[in-house]
Amino acid sequence: MHHREHQQQFWISGGSLLLPKASSGFGLLNRNRDDGKKMLKWDFKVEAFWNDSRPTVVELEAINDCDHFDQILSRAQEQSQPIIIDWMAAWCRKCIYLKPKLEKLAAEYDTKIKFYYVDVNKVPQALVKRGNISKMPTIQIWKDGEFKAEVIGGHQAWLVLDEVREMIKKFV
Repeated sequence: MHHREHQQQFWISGGSLLLPKASSGFGLLNRNRDDGKKMLKWDFKVEAFWNDSRPTVVELEAINDCDHFDQILSRAQEQSQPIIIDWMAAWCRKCIYLKPKLEKLAAEYDTKIKFYYVDVNKVPQALVKRGNISKMPTIQIWKDGEFKAEVIGGHQAWLVLDEVREMIKKFV
């Protein structure tokens, strides 16, 4: 419980929400009528919240051409950090559906692995050939400047993510 001077109070449709100014705590929302009429129903909602310094989503960075790809591999090798590359296409429904889920996964590994994507229709085909891409989405892990493993994601997103997590465990 926080002292009153550390709280902010908001009025929302006849109820109030108490929010502490601290980085964590709880709030209480009472959505009952408070206009003197008889209350027929009590409706409370209690929520806990924490201000975690880690992001919940990390946007994937685009790889635009072979030179950019070489720079990324070189930087990752210098930092001894593996990278994940999502090879996708804007017209691929499974690719589009999977990308935000990979962004959430990227947040889980925020300091350990950097996540990238390549839209195969917007880059030179020489880059696509370097990745040896034949199906999409294809999620690859690269370490020490070399391709290590891949998951071809033509099945359900949660299964793809489980396979990507297993692939990461092998190389991190």
